[in-house]
Amino acid sequence: MVPPVVVLGLVFLYPLGLVVQQSFSPENGGGAFDAYASVFASQSFREALGTTVWLAVAATAGCLVLGFVLALIIAFVPFPGARAVAKFIDVFLSFPSFLITLALLFVYGTVGMANGLVTDLTGAAEGPFHFLTTPWGVLLAEITYFTPFVMRPLLAAFSQLDTAQLEVAAGLGARPARIVRQVILPEALPALAAGGSLVLVMCLNEFGIVLFTGAKDVTTLPMLIYGKAILESDYSAACVVAVVNIAISVGLFGLYRTVGKRAGA
Repeated sequence: MVPPVVVLGLVFLYPLGLVVQQSFSPENGGGAFDAYASVFASQSFREALGTTVWLAVAATAGCLVLGFVLALIIAFVPFPGARAVAKFIDVFLSFPSFLITLALLFVYGTVGMANGLVTDLTGAAEGPFHFLTTPWGVLLAEITYFTPFVMRPLLAAFSQLDTAQLEVAAGLGARPARIVRQVILPEALPALAAGGSLVLVMCLNEFGIVLFTGAKDVTTLPMLIYGKAILESDYSAACVVAVVNIAISVGLFGLYRTVGKRAGA
């Protein structure tokens, strides 16, 4: 029997090791750190890093706010089909990100339903919706796709909340906003932190959404890796960017694990 550690090393760690090795092996000769110095000094890398960070942070913030509001409605506002909606969230988590982006393109794309409706009604040459090919379109798609990843732990936390606390607070005259702020929110903070840190990691590495929106002016670290490796055949630079991306992802994943353990406790 082959030890599982050996299988893990061959399947996962060995390819990563090759990426790290290639980042220290410039194709045109030179020192081991020349590729790092060249990439770090490039304007494209700095812009891609900044774009990746702000998109990930903004999408995470949007998912936290929207996910908290939607989870509150599903958990505490009685309406027909609430259980079906909660079950659908579990199914939604299995959808690929490009599928959600494709759906948004059908609705808000240049030749999508919204633009088609406007042109049919007004006779204009083109519709007013062109934001999907901008950073705001990428942000909308990421918030749409990743919000359920925040809602799932929140719904689990709300299901364990003692409803007697809510009834007592309401009986003492507390308004709904105060109940949410002082009773529900403190109980939801661990789940919010766990869901938010997971979304942050996933947004940092998102590739399909940026690619399918066709946002030409949006270059994230995964897109930069793709461009360097596939379009420019500069594998050393691509591996350098990949190493940076891996380092950031592993650090954030460590944060997610720490927060997740505290949330579970």
